[in-house]
Amino acid sequence: MDTRLLELLVCPVTKGPLEYDRAKQELVSRSARLAYPIRDGIPVLLENEARTLSDEELGR
Repeated sequence: MDTRLLELLVCPVTKGPLEYDRAKQELVSRSARLAYPIRDGIPVLLENEARTLSDEELGR
């Protein structure tokens, strides 16, 4: 994931920052509690494609 691209992308739901999870190939929005998939190097920033994060994943 290009770090310059990551700086430009925001969560489509909250407009907040996204964190890159290299192991799961996801962009994580902690404020929305969603993880957006990255497929073939392309972030899929659609709410209906995202998975909901558990409390354990958020470290709560």
